[in-house]
Amino acid sequence: MAGELENLSGELRKAVTYVIEHPNDVSVSSVREIAESASVHPNTLVRMARHFGFAGYDDFREPFRDEVRQGGTAFPDRARWLQSLAKGGKLQELYAAMAASAIENIEMSYAGSDALQLKAAAEFIVRARRTAVLGLGISSSLAQNFAYLTGMALPNISAIPSPGGTTLDDVGRLGPDDVLFAIGFRPYRTEVVAAVQLALAQGARVIGISDSPAAPIVTLAHIGFVAQSRTPQFFTSTVAVNAILETMVAFIVADAPNDVIEQIESLHNRRFRLGIYVEGSET
Repeated sequence: MAGELENLSGELRKAVTYVIEHPNDVSVSSVREIAESASVHPNTLVRMARHFGFAGYDDFREPFRDEVRQGGTAFPDRARWLQSLAKGGKLQELYAAMAASAIENIEMSYAGSDALQLKAAAEFIVRARRTAVLGLGISSSLAQNFAYLTGMALPNISAIPSPGGTTLDDVGRLGPDDVLFAIGFRPYRTEVVAAVQLALAQGARVIGISDSPAAPIVTLAHIGFVAQSRTPQFFTSTVAVNAILETMVAFIVADAPNDVIEQIESLHNRRFRLGIYVEGSET
């Protein structure tokens, strides 16, 4: 596109220059808004689209929107795209895009992992003296939930940072018989990377799960998982990492000592006795 600038007329050149310099605006703005910003007539944008082989401006804009849907743009641009859908009465399009991305993320994440890898991670946790599950920001609830569920089967699992504590203080207590399970997504938290490095220096085993095979907590880990997080929405999708974590919980229970099921059933029975549960409720 940029290579053709010299061969274009003045108005068409202005339109193409604006698109090259503001590609994210194309996905979220109407033809009139782009024309006004580029100081050209809306018909110029239509001519530009046809010049590059598109039937019209809407077809020309579609690749830019695809980039947003796939999470290839910055958060503010994705947020503007969401707002543009609402203004244009296109929330059904967003609904379909959310469903499609969630399913694709889960499929790709399972395709990138395997049962042996999950079994090895489960064995690390079951045999550890202690397992610390680390997640900050959007990963905090994931770490808390994983620790809560596995804690019903094993007594030596906890989410960090602990209340009133700090991440490095908690990791500083880990040793060769322990495991650090780190969860994190782009942009990567320096605190989480430092925690992984400290755990390794102290001889602890590390399991990492992130959204890229190049993520520091994956490349440094003894066992690393990649969970796809692409989404058309503003925030990182955690659907796939939840699926992987739930599968790991199942592997942990399957690999745990034989009395684990009795412990879980005992916990549930005690909660009913104490009135913590009502009939028909879940965990």
